[in-house]
This record gives sequence, C-alpha cells and structure tokens, in this order.
Amino acid sequence: MTTLAAAAARVAVQLAQAHVASPEVDARWLVEAASGRDPRSVPTAVLTPDAARRLEDMVTRRAAREPLQLIVGSTAFRTLELICTPGVFIPRPETEILAGLAIDAARSARSARGHVLVVEPCCGTGAVSLSVAVEVAGAHVHAADVSADAVRCARANLEALRAGGAGVLPGDPGPVGERVQLFEGPLLEPFDEALRGHVDVLVSNPPYLPTSDVELLPPEVAQHDPHAALFGGEDGHELVDELIRAAPSWLAPAGTLLLELDVRRGQDAVEVALGAGLHDVRLVADLAGAPRFLVAHRDARSAQPHR
Repeated sequence: MTTLAAAAARVAVQLAQAHVASPEVDARWLVEAASGRDPRSVPTAVLTPDAARRLEDMVTRRAAREPLQLIVGSTAFRTLELICTPGVFIPRPETEILAGLAIDAARSARSARGHVLVVEPCCGTGAVSLSVAVEVAGAHVHAADVSADAVRCARANLEALRAGGAGVLPGDPGPVGERVQLFEGPLLEPFDEALRGHVDVLVSNPPYLPTSDVELLPPEVAQHDPHAALFGGEDGHELVDELIRAAPSWLAPAGTLLLELDVRRGQDAVEVALGAGLHDVRLVADLAGAPRFLVAHRDARSAQPHR
C-alpha cells in the first residue's frame, strides 16, 4: 500500500520528467484532489485503490501539460475558490494585484459617495468582479465577457458565492448575488448606456499579447487558454487602447481606470491614456517587478466628454 507522502513524492518525479514547472507543488495538489486529504497533514495515510486510480488519471493529464486548475476544477484567488472550466482563461496570481487595486479604488469611491459602481469588461471567471463584490460592502458590479463559456463560468462562481452566503459585510445593503450583474458581449458594448459618466472603477484584464507571441507560450497556455482571451491582435494592444480611449466617457468625475497590460507596452499605454485626457496616470509593478498595470483617472472637475 502507498502512503499519501510516498504518492506525492512519486508524482513529483513524474511531473519533473514531463517538464512541469512546479512538480512538487502540483503533486501535492493532485494527491489531495484525488484522495481528499492533504499529504502534508496526514503523510502516513494510505492511498485507497479508488484514489490511486483517480490520481493516475490526473497525473497523466498534468504530464501532458493540461493546467492543474482544469484538472482539479478550481483555483484560489484572493479570498475566493473559483471554479475553472475548459475554454475559459485561468486567473493568474498577478491579477490578484489588479483586483486589489480595484478594491482599494472602490473603497475610496464608496467612502466619498456612499455607493460605488464598478464595471469590468473581459471578466473571464469573474475573479476580479467577484473579489470586489465580496470585499467592498455595497459595491455594485457589472461584468461582461465576449465568451459565452466565460459568462457561464462566472455565473457558476457567482451562484457558488450566493449559495455559500458570501458577501454580507457590515453596512452591506445586500449580498453578492444581488449586487453583481453579468452580461455577454465585447468590451463595453453589453453595458447600459445609462452607466456612461457614472462608473467609479473601470477595471479589465483584456487580451493584450500580439499574435506572434503564440510560439513563446508554454503548452498550458497555448493549448488550453482560449486564444481570444490572450491575443489582442497583431499589435497586441488594440483592445487595451480601445478601452483607454473609451474610459473618459464612462468614468464618473475622479473615476479610476485599471488595466492589466503587456509589460513591454507600459509606456505606450501611458501615452495613450494621457492622449485620451486621463490624469494621474501611472504604472504599477507585478509580482516580478515588471510594469504590468495601468492606473489612470478622469479629472474630478471635468465635464462629461463628448461621445
């Protein structure tokens, strides 16, 4: 019979041989997913025959470079455990920084006005929008994605939060399920025109890679993340630039624009933002110290821009 610790050690060797980037960590997660028990907590527990069969299947998939998140069906993101499904972009750890920026901006807006409106195009699993809704009391969030698969996944994550009673914070007028709306469509098209000029936080992690980057991506990304969620076009920043230029007409006075970017294009995005009339434009570094996030604001004193 095999213990959980021995199984994790064996799986780590198999994954290393398959050139998986973090074989020990992935091995632990796979053993836990197959057995329902953490091998660090109960290393001498025995792997049952059924669990061994499940583990074998999972290891085969991971060795073929299928993402761990799709194999186990979920991923951790800030305070959330998000459902992950095939055909939907898997949230990355660095995007937790984007969510944190959105949460801070939403809290500041709520303090000043008593309520806050957050809009997120390209929402994917709903990671950023749901984090804002859960962590900011009274935040009303409108999120959308062009992918029907992504919207279904975001709805599943929203339903999971609703079923768990999440999002009831001190001073909250209602739980998450009553404060998040999900739509299907490209960029800002699905959102009600009545929101123009009233958005406190416009946040997005849009597709931003040039199509030529496809050969540079690891199999987990190139073969499993939807290309429509990765590539913005030949230049890469086509959709980023479109969102920046649209932001002044959607943001409320002093509203905040937050975007995840190609780290090679940070200064380009700053120039587009300044050209669009946005103020206090800056770049924020990711976990590796690279300039990945754009922060910009509509002038608090500015009149509503012409559409």
